[in-house]
Amino acid sequence: MLTKKAPDLSYSEVTPKDVYLNRRRFLIGVAGAAVTGAAVLGYKKFTWVVSLPAGPVTLASKLSGVIPGPYSTDEKQTTLNDVTHYNNFYEFGTGKEDPAENARKFVTSPWTVSVEGEVSKPRKFSMEEIMKLAPLEQRIYRHRCVEAWSIVVPWIGFPLSVLINLVQPTSRAKYVAFESYYDVKQMPLGPDAGISLPYAEGLRLDEAMNPLTLLTVGMYDQTLANQDGAPVRIVVPWKYGFKSAKSLVKIKFVDSQPATTWNDANSQEYGFYSNVNPNVDHPRWSQATERRLGEFSKRQTLMFNGYADQVASLYNGMDLKKYY
Repeated sequence: MLTKKAPDLSYSEVTPKDVYLNRRRFLIGVAGAAVTGAAVLGYKKFTWVVSLPAGPVTLASKLSGVIPGPYSTDEKQTTLNDVTHYNNFYEFGTGKEDPAENARKFVTSPWTVSVEGEVSKPRKFSMEEIMKLAPLEQRIYRHRCVEAWSIVVPWIGFPLSVLINLVQPTSRAKYVAFESYYDVKQMPLGPDAGISLPYAEGLRLDEAMNPLTLLTVGMYDQTLANQDGAPVRIVVPWKYGFKSAKSLVKIKFVDSQPATTWNDANSQEYGFYSNVNPNVDHPRWSQATERRLGEFSKRQTLMFNGYADQVASLYNGMDLKKYY
């Protein structure tokens, strides 16, 4: 039962504004980098280096009244500059640095999220209403991309189950489908993305109800940057990053497994479940290790991204190599 009062905050009061970060950051060890050489103990040691720009970042005003949430990792957080300059958001370009550049003028207010389908109380939520549904929590989550890089981000939001309980799914609801915003006028690079849009994702209902699944309205201590899914997104930390749909406009409860963008584009590489699993390789690379943005060395990938205690029971009896 929620007993704490939500922050007395109108979303219109935290409309995104440009905040300029002037720090220079270097990302070590990712593909497409420039080679640099240095003489070390009589031989040349080469390191792959890519420099991330430290240019304008679209952020928002600070969020007040945020409380510490459960399940947070104590691992070192990835820098804000890296998280806002190295993104997958194909509606704004397929390069990792494209969204930060191309999403600056993305209009995110006013905004509504339609909740429909197999529910007793369908409705549309404004961002003002979403911000007041529950106390805002900060949860520091690991986040793992299918391309073998990872980040640690302090997300701000509340369990998606709070919203789900309000709309009361019927007995026919078995899955939850998510749809992201798409408008070619605001996202002119969308037709070149190579995937079907609007972006679609989905979870089983029990996955969506798991307390780790976060309806997310902020990151670090502010509302979401445009390139990171403003103004509201899903974060599912035990699955690969593309399962965490950005810029939500529709949540639909359905009775059968919904179509999802990457599974439709290439089902051999992107399964519906997409749980982080070091024992199931992507057809083009191993998933056994990952590289944290900003770090030199690789680390072992953890089953369910380290959240096995909270989610492994969801998959009891399932062949996780078949249902990847």
